[in-house]
Amino acid sequence: MRSATLPVPAPSPNIDPAAPGLRRVAMHAAAAGALALALPVASMPAAAQAFPSKSLRIVVPYAPGGVVDYVGRTLGQKLSEQLGQAVVIDNRGGAGGMVGAEVAARAGADGYTLLVMDPAIVINQSLQPKVPYDVLKDFRTVTIATSSPLVLAINPKVGARTVPELAAIAKAKPGTLSFASAGIGTTPHMAGEFFKARIAQDIVHVPYKGSGPAMTDLIAGNVQMTFSSIAAAIPFFKDGRLVGLATTGPKRVAALSDLPTMVEAGFPGFEVELWQGVFVPSGTPKDTVARLHGETVKALATAEMRAALAKVGNDPVGNSQAEAERFVRAELAKWAKLVKDAGIKPQ
Repeated sequence: MRSATLPVPAPSPNIDPAAPGLRRVAMHAAAAGALALALPVASMPAAAQAFPSKSLRIVVPYAPGGVVDYVGRTLGQKLSEQLGQAVVIDNRGGAGGMVGAEVAARAGADGYTLLVMDPAIVINQSLQPKVPYDVLKDFRTVTIATSSPLVLAINPKVGARTVPELAAIAKAKPGTLSFASAGIGTTPHMAGEFFKARIAQDIVHVPYKGSGPAMTDLIAGNVQMTFSSIAAAIPFFKDGRLVGLATTGPKRVAALSDLPTMVEAGFPGFEVELWQGVFVPSGTPKDTVARLHGETVKALATAEMRAALAKVGNDPVGNSQAEAERFVRAELAKWAKLVKDAGIKPQ
């Protein structure tokens, strides 16, 4: 930056500039005045720099490769283009997303650290005995970025072709069916528990370290069913290794238009969405949160982002901050009630 050129104050008319001693005093006073003026000018750009002035970090609380990681990376790329700053993805897997969530909650509340996380951020708070964050106190919700229903998938050997048929098998052979999930506290886990509660039958939960191993065992017949992401299940529906029975959203999915929703299949109120929220530490300034919200919504509206999300069965949401915060509160209450009513315990 070019230094500001400041005028040196003229000596007072009552001072003889020819006097050596007085001339030194005048010079020192002039230099001091120039320095006093120069300091605020030099510091103004640092104090008034527009956000963002450096790279941002998106914490993804899971290992690379899953749908949360995909959404975080895709969103990060668009934000980098729009903001003119690098956006670094920081994968912090562990403890059903709690490790990464804590990292984000304890980060500086300056807008440079964001968290992209799924419903586990609220589920853990009701399910786990000790959670290192409070979703309502430690975070501000920027927006709900994307949402996708799950799909109820079964091994063909189960023999069911509809959800009522699957429920009938569970009732006829109590305790013999098992369902896979991507881990304790994940949305597929809670959807399975929701189904168990609705049919009042015991179906054994088998948690895995990710959706990949869960699908592998389901295909092998070691478990009989799962609630899976759309993207993970479609290839196996196409080659016949798995059978889809229903999706869990409020409406049918275009990519699986032949499958009914769980509501259409006879289970009113059975709606489970695998949403991805964008969060920042609670002390983040309002204007910074507003900027991040605006840029995120702008990114979600682009054709490139919509096309990228469609590949993994996700729909862009981009609701307002107020709507997003109300949604998170409602989800927290919804899963807390299920955990309590069904007596679900961490395994």
